[in-house]
Amino acid sequence: MTYDLYIGDRTFSSWSLRGWLMLEKFGLPYRTHLVGLYSGTMAADFAPLHPARLVPVLKTPDDEIIGETLAMAETLAERHPDAGLWPVLAGLRARARWLCAEMASGFTALRDACPMQLQHVNQEFVPSGAVLADLHRLEDIWTAARLMSGTEQGWLMGDYSLADVFFAPVAARVIGYDLPVSDESRAYCLKTIRDPAFQSWRAMGLKTRYDPFPYPTGCPTTEWPA
Repeated sequence: MTYDLYIGDRTFSSWSLRGWLMLEKFGLPYRTHLVGLYSGTMAADFAPLHPARLVPVLKTPDDEIIGETLAMAETLAERHPDAGLWPVLAGLRARARWLCAEMASGFTALRDACPMQLQHVNQEFVPSGAVLADLHRLEDIWTAARLMSGTEQGWLMGDYSLADVFFAPVAARVIGYDLPVSDESRAYCLKTIRDPAFQSWRAMGLKTRYDPFPYPTGCPTTEWPA
């Protein structure tokens, strides 16, 4: 009953991070396979995964191919109902699904302007008005989730859930570009990147060096805070 997860470069592939956390954080058995996004082997690596074309891709023990993280999330929750991927309470479960869906389809300004990178912190990055609007929306739905779940700090829905999985790369963006958010939101982002699973993912990514480093910003940099 082991899953095969196909991912991109750990330092940059935000969607791969989501797919990996779904398996790692909820104790599901898996093997990881790296797709060569930067090495030129991507087409060959994807050949046996048709019709998937983007990472991550999940191959089930039944040899089913599943692309798109929302589909992966629902499939894993369906196959492992006791693993706790979604909140137990129906209302919280519906809200967590809403958060994941909005993350998957929205926040395009933030995602375009601040590609995920886990190597360093870009200082003096100046966010556009559109990025600031995305950050405002982000904090709005995080606050609403906390009011609903009754948790003032920690994970969004009380216990760790797929909502936290989907926002993990966003937390990395907030930290990696030193974006302006409230103290409460920054604390959540720091909690996310300091989680042992996230730190393990980042450490594995740092084993690969890039010259030149993708996604230059021209900003001075400082060390990652975790």
